[in-house]
Amino acid sequence: MRLSIDPSSAEPLFDQIARSIRHALANGLLRTGDRLPPARDLANDIQVNLHTVLRAYALLRDEGLLEVRRGRGTVVVAQPPGVGDPRLARAIAHVAAEAHRVGLTQGRLVELVVHAFQSGPSYDKILDQ
Repeated sequence: MRLSIDPSSAEPLFDQIARSIRHALANGLLRTGDRLPPARDLANDIQVNLHTVLRAYALLRDEGLLEVRRGRGTVVVAQPPGVGDPRLARAIAHVAAEAHRVGLTQGRLVELVVHAFQSGPSYDKILDQ
């Protein structure tokens, strides 16, 4: 599993790790029952502190996506809700990445997505915002 993290980003590393794992789940790169690498191995691979990876795993556990089994590893137990189509998952991931890139706040992104959803397929209405 290849994770995409940017140490120079303002986004905390544990959030970047969790986002990358969510992305892998949404795109079918990870499936229910798959084992994640041990936190220590992943931390060494991506050159971050062990506790950073543990925090990301705990976040995903709290979201119901992972189960941390002492002595047996970390296992995917659920897929992210509502994203069954890999094309939709990729589009959402792309929009989120672009929003980060241009400095859009999460709140503003949500406003734009809600407006786009309510407007239907008309791009003109979205661009007027």
